[in-house]
Amino acid sequence: MQSEGKSVNVIHQQHLTLGERASDMIATKIGSWGFIFGFTLVLVFWIILNAFVLISKPFDPYPFILLNLVLSCIAAIQAPIIMMSQNRQEAKDSLRIESDYLVDQQSIVILKQLENEIALIKKEQKIIRELLEKNHEQIK
Repeated sequence: MQSEGKSVNVIHQQHLTLGERASDMIATKIGSWGFIFGFTLVLVFWIILNAFVLISKPFDPYPFILLNLVLSCIAAIQAPIIMMSQNRQEAKDSLRIESDYLVDQQSIVILKQLENEIALIKKEQKIIRELLEKNHEQIK
């Protein structure tokens, strides 16, 4: 799967559609602390505005039914976006696992070749050592 020496990340990124890239970007943003803090500030602002500032004529009086509707709509949109992003991450992980498996198989073949070569070198060293010992005995 890792043809042409490309990494799994590059291969995965090349096959994403515009919508998939957008959902990944959105999932990254809504899954951040910045989003949580920012969204908390918006909620606090909404509640303060409707409960205290616009006390005579709030556009969303307590119990903030409009706010609940907005939050429900956001959750209904966020959930599928996050799920799409997680599904793509799972597909990317599968590519990575397949790539790791292929690399492991290649490593096993290389290690077996090295093992055979080392065994051959040891055998040749033994023969050379025996010849040197014979020559050394003949010289004495």
